[in-house]
Amino acid sequence: MVQLSVRERQQLIEKATNAKDPMESTSDMFVYTKDDFRVKLKFWKKAEIPQKTLKWAFKLAERNVGPYYKECSLGWQPKIKMNDMKKDWSRYLVAFLEDVPVAYCMFRFDVDYDVAVLYCYETQLEETARRKGLGSHMMRILEKTASHWGMEKLVLTVLKNNPDGMTFFKKIGYSVDETSPGNEENAPYEILSKDINP
Repeated sequence: MVQLSVRERQQLIEKATNAKDPMESTSDMFVYTKDDFRVKLKFWKKAEIPQKTLKWAFKLAERNVGPYYKECSLGWQPKIKMNDMKKDWSRYLVAFLEDVPVAYCMFRFDVDYDVAVLYCYETQLEETARRKGLGSHMMRILEKTASHWGMEKLVLTVLKNNPDGMTFFKKIGYSVDETSPGNEENAPYEILSKDINP
């Protein structure tokens, strides 16, 4: 892996963040079909995502991971979660079955522990969209996007008490990152990552 300077990493992040459509290189992947299940994907920056879609995304996260947050020391904090989802840096990849949203990824480009990363904050699917390969497909889109912009890793966080989430990400090639707090810090989550080849 080529070692980048701090300045080079910052330039990569700025270029990706300021791109009008940072997912343009993956547009050929924006239709996903498996048997009779067919979805279309759309990309939005936070400023462009329809409010009703953002509200749906928040409610889906609340249903899917809210209970895990409530069970651990973090607790579910809806105001903080909604504020995070409304940050200017937020980017959204949303899957639609006909005109109904069924899955989304929320992500950003960032320098994390001196590494240029695409950081995936959420990957959430409605029950009806699970076990059809859609989650894996959406993560491949993020990986291809990260590669296109020269990111070094794709990073994400999974709660330890969410075994399905942990199993899913490990199955598609993610492993515990060296920056993960580990058991000694008693953190309720693990940071997972996958190296990205530009």
